Amino acid sequence: MSYRPADVALAVKRLQYRHHRALTRALAPLGISLVQWDTLRHLHRRPDASLHDLAVLTFQTDQSFGSLAARMVDRGLIERVPGPGRAVRHRLTAEGERLRAAGQDAVDAVVTSSFGALSAAQLDQLGALLDAALGPDPTA
Repeated sequence: MSYRPADVALAVKRLQYRHHRALTRALAPLGISLVQWDTLRHLHRRPDASLHDLAVLTFQTDQSFGSLAARMVDRGLIERVPGPGRAVRHRLTAEGERLRAAGQDAVDAVVTSSFGALSAAQLDQLGALLDAALGPDPTA
């Protein structure tokens, strides 16, 4: 079978959309959205990240992420801490870490189910192919 690049791109987008819907449903009982959980995940990996860094990592504009961060601060999920100069950094609170961990379990269940038809070797191959297609980050 021969795949055209546009067909592969559409399949990637369809899988992403399927994951988005399933993850939204899986995270709803925790009272967090997918973008909120993604923020918690990135802060777990990169404590003290700036608002701009988090906006980029979560595919948001600085302005929209600023609004999201303010709501997450109000809910006690993250906190803002002074950084160097006028910079403001962000960190997880204990409640944010609890929801991140619980959300990770939900996310793992969704993606494990989604890729369940692939063998371990196929999953590794898919990961390698996607890494090759992505190439180096041009913004890094």
